[in-house]
Amino acid sequence: MISIDRLTRFKYTEDKYLRVFKEIILSNLIEPKYKKKDLDSMDYNIIKELAQNIINLSISDFSNAKNNLIINKKIAKYENDLYNLSDNTNILLDNKINYNAFVSLIEDSAPQNLKWLKSLKFGKAARETLSLKFPIRKVVIVEGVTEEILLPVFAAKYGYNFDKHGIQVVSAGGKNQVVKLFYTFAEQLKIPIFVLLDNDALSNYNQIKLRLRNFDKIHLLIGGEFEDILPKELIVKSLNDYFKNLNHIEESEFENDKMVTNLEEIFKKKGFHEFKKSEFAQIIKEHIDNISDISDEIKTIIDEISATRSFLLQ
Repeated sequence: MISIDRLTRFKYTEDKYLRVFKEIILSNLIEPKYKKKDLDSMDYNIIKELAQNIINLSISDFSNAKNNLIINKKIAKYENDLYNLSDNTNILLDNKINYNAFVSLIEDSAPQNLKWLKSLKFGKAARETLSLKFPIRKVVIVEGVTEEILLPVFAAKYGYNFDKHGIQVVSAGGKNQVVKLFYTFAEQLKIPIFVLLDNDALSNYNQIKLRLRNFDKIHLLIGGEFEDILPKELIVKSLNDYFKNLNHIEESEFENDKMVTNLEEIFKKKGFHEFKKSEFAQIIKEHIDNISDISDEIKTIIDEISATRSFLLQ
């Protein structure tokens, strides 16, 4: 099940299939015994045959579901709609893994990609009806964890559900990493990419702008970092509720132009633990109640994401 999960995640097809298939062979094949260097030079057809046989044997004691390959064909079509794939990669996709047998084991608590896999058997429009995000139809690259956590929540309150529209938000881990990730995605993906950068990333903005395809979009924040465009009222409300048994916070305490600097000082002064962006984002997430908690620039970003051209996806 772990392998099936990894095969259906949002990762470049050739990379994930080769990694999963090779690990399955190295971990489970008794005879002949291969080393990693043997697999690295092995024909893709042989790798596929070995891996699919091991996978199907592993599920045979749990299910006798017929292997009609309908799900396999849908997965292959989706991966080709999503990525620019080589002939070798399509060899890996043209497999006989018995997905029907695995579907019966997928529970309601499973990750979204596995729920989507289950929906393929029944022909449901999973993304729109079940809000599963898969199939992914647009990628949003952001610098950090705050945007990754909060953008989908703000969008939902604003009336634009990222999951229903197949939008995947990816945190790159810094402005330089955003450029590298965009370059990689622009070569691999057939779908639109939206890039969000902090205000201090003008040079990175210009690097990306040169490589934008006609259906991609980039937004440079007007006000500093993403934390700087969060409504102050929302931050105060969220922190006072979360730390309700500790020192009360007033809006007047936010004296610095940089919100992160303010938060670090407030956390230290009030006797809270060390300020961490990921924890802060989770606190804010739980206190976004309605559209009044969304700043004008965040609304603009969501409008731009929703308007990013997706004519390829019809």
